[in-house]
This record gives sequence, C-alpha cells and structure tokens, in this order.
Amino acid sequence: MSVRLRFALACAGICFVLGSLTVAGLYVVVRQSLEYRSGLLTPEYINNTSWMIRRGSDYYEIARTRAMHVREVYQRDTLSNVRTIGALAVLAITGGAYGLGWRAAGWVLQPVRSVTETARRVAQSHDLSERIGYDGPREEVKELTEIFDTMLGRLARSFDSQRRFVANASHELRTPLTINRTLVDVAVRRPDATEDVKRLGESLLLVNARHERLIDGLLALAEGEQAVLDRRPFDLTDVAEHVLDQAAEEAGEREVSMHRLLDSAPTTGEAVLVERLVQNLVENAIRHNHPKGEVWVTTRRRTEQVELVVANTGLQVPQYEIETIFEPFRRLHGDRLRSDRGSGLGLSIVRVIAEAHGGTVTARPRDEGGLTITVELPVDQSAP
Repeated sequence: MSVRLRFALACAGICFVLGSLTVAGLYVVVRQSLEYRSGLLTPEYINNTSWMIRRGSDYYEIARTRAMHVREVYQRDTLSNVRTIGALAVLAITGGAYGLGWRAAGWVLQPVRSVTETARRVAQSHDLSERIGYDGPREEVKELTEIFDTMLGRLARSFDSQRRFVANASHELRTPLTINRTLVDVAVRRPDATEDVKRLGESLLLVNARHERLIDGLLALAEGEQAVLDRRPFDLTDVAEHVLDQAAEEAGEREVSMHRLLDSAPTTGEAVLVERLVQNLVENAIRHNHPKGEVWVTTRRRTEQVELVVANTGLQVPQYEIETIFEPFRRLHGDRLRSDRGSGLGLSIVRVIAEAHGGTVTARPRDEGGLTITVELPVDQSAP
C-alpha cells in the first residue's frame, strides 16, 4: 500500500476505535441510568396512575408489574436506539476521517511527488542537469530534496568526466592506429616484400582494423549515453532501407538471405545515431549466422511507439545469456578472439542509443536458433 493510503487508513482506524469506545461507554451509562431502583414506585406515583384498576390487596402488585413492563420496553427501545444511531455515527465519522486523511496525506506528500516526478524525468531522459529546487520551509522534505539535488550534481560530473575521458582517449588512439595502418600497408605493397612480410602485414592489418572498430565503438558508446535534446522527425523505414542496401554485399559474401518488411515508422531523434543502431543490429544478424542463413528486418508503427525487429538464424542461444549480450565486450559462446565479428560493443551501443531516444531494446532466443531483437522508439505524433 502507498503511504497516502496507509495514512488515510490509520486516521480511519483511530476514529473507528475511539468512536466505538465512546458509543460503548455511552451505552453502559444509559443502561445503568435505566436500571430499576426500589424507590421509584412510591405510593404517590401509584395513586396518580389513572390507568390502574383497584383490586384490593393486589393493587400495589398490579401497579408495580405494569410499571416494570413499561420500564423494560422503554429501556429496550432506548438501548436499541443508542446502538443503531451510535453504529451509524461511528461509520460516518470513520468514512469522513478516511476522506480527510486521504486529502491531508495528498497535501503533505505533494513535495515528495515533485521529487518523484523529477527523478522519473531524469531516469527517462538521462538529463542530469535538471534539479528539483524545492522552495518550501526548512523541514524533512527540504532536506531530502537538497540531498537529491547534490546527488544529481555529483552523478552529472562523474558521467561527464567518464564520457570526456572515453572520447579523448579514443581520439588520441585513432592517430597512432592510422599511422600503423599506413606504414603496414606501404610495407606490404613494396615490390621487394617477401611472402612472409605480406602475410605478417595482412595479420597486422586485421588486428589494426579490429582496434579501429573498438575505438569507433567506444566513441559511439560515449555519444549514445548522452540524451538526445535536438529531436528531428525522420522515418525509421528510410534508415533501415539505407542500412540494408549497404549490408547487401557482406550478406552475399556470407551467403545470408535478407528479408525486409518495412512499413512506415515515423519517429524523432538523431537519425545518424539511429542509423548506427540499425547498422549494428543488421551486422550482428549477418555475422552471427551460418552459411545459407536468413535475416528478417521489420519496421512498423504502433499507437505510442515504432518498432524495429531484426531476427536471424544461427546457433541456439540460452535464455540466461540474453541479458549479458548487451554488456560491453561480452560475446555469446565465449567467442572473444575472432576479430571479424566486431569489438563486442555492438549491442551495448544499440541499448544506449535506444535509451538516449527514450526507447527500449529487448531480445529473445528463437526456437530454431538465433535471436529476435526488438527496438521500440517513441512515435512522431505529428506524422500522418
């Protein structure tokens, strides 16, 4: 139960207990007040009763019996009214206390809801620059909001430093790798180069290319972790068609058949980053496949989001390994050595780009082998 509901129930419970005790005490007092007392039927009272009939020596007993009967009826009706009216009053007071407690809890928890809404926006947008800035009196909620703002500031500085370090390190590593690739390529192409030198050069070029892809992946990872603030409309279908056309040559070399079912899927964001997202998914589907395998790419529009679904054939994927494939430098089946399958950052980049656009990524294994990966992005509501 929520705090507001518990507070309202507590108010109602307290009022119910106090009201029940009050009615019970009133019931006891009224009952004692209506009990028979020996001096109640005096001779004057008996002589003044016009409804009595004199019967000799039985005159007093007849009057006493009838008076006792009247008293018992009066006592029973009075106590019944006390019980009925008291129970209704207790229920009414309990309901009123619940309503007042609910309203009072909503008023008291209003600053807490502000904190919750801000935390939700920060979690969904990755924008750590936003602050609560609560202007209320100096009390518990004020202290809580100040601590939350301080924590957001430290997290923002920490993430900014991490992204700057990754970006700077990646840029610094690009230059020596480019020089190495140029020197090796020149050495391999020399007329007097021996076969051993050429084979060694080709191996070094493969290693160098893998390192370049790793650095490009780190840069994309650093860029994707930033929230996309400049959102522009585009169609996810156009991006998917462009990526599939570029991947057709590699798919042909690996004897992988490509199937596309692309419906209009308007969304907003940074088209270049989304293109990298689609490219990583398509390349993974092609490279983590077997000869004469198949890849299916689908785009469609839903009510609140657009979907990109990339499925492929391949090896069986255990369910417990699904979440690990989105972690950096993690590969399925322990494959960490083959450079032709990428740097191990592909799906990590897919996740951070999707989250930067307010979307989600899910994966599930196919019964026949391979994976089905679904990306959901917010739909462009202004599109027809």
